[in-house]
Amino acid sequence: MLSPDSPRARRTLVLGGARSGKSAHAEGLLDGLTPEAPVRYVATARRYPDDRDWDARIDQHRRRRPTSWSTVETGHDGSLVDLLSAPGPHPPTLVDDLGTWITGELDDADAWDAPRGTIAARTDGLVGAVASYPGRLLLVSPEVGMGVIPEHRSGRLFRDEIGALNSRLADVCDDVILVVAGIPLTLK
Repeated sequence: MLSPDSPRARRTLVLGGARSGKSAHAEGLLDGLTPEAPVRYVATARRYPDDRDWDARIDQHRRRRPTSWSTVETGHDGSLVDLLSAPGPHPPTLVDDLGTWITGELDDADAWDAPRGTIAARTDGLVGAVASYPGRLLLVSPEVGMGVIPEHRSGRLFRDEIGALNSRLADVCDDVILVVAGIPLTLK
């Protein structure tokens, strides 16, 4: 088992706005791995009946990934924390993305009108799982809050929750990269 301090055990947070290229950049960071270390792609998005646009976005991500990568979908069962906390093996893992994960957590807790912090136990669990993950881990997350304050409470809640989660994850990750217009900027 790799120690969390091993170079192969680096934890990287890749942030960016919608359509910034953050997912493609994170995928590129895993290029060149040997076949003995197949990548595990953890998809957090949920599919919704009759949302063909969303399905097309998910399929676009799927087509871009190498066929040798395995895909684990955690969107409807909320098992991301369990997956990252499970005993080995710990293959190189890319989680895409934490915005859809936190949306699912808010949905599952029926927390859109609840006080902020209602899903704190789940976000605490994720931060702990990331901090102790003993393999190579990349997390993709939307960077929010750089513009207009959302008009609706749900938009403000999402912005606040993902912003707080991103800050906590940046603290436990070895590297933090912000992708703007397809250009990666190393923050940490």
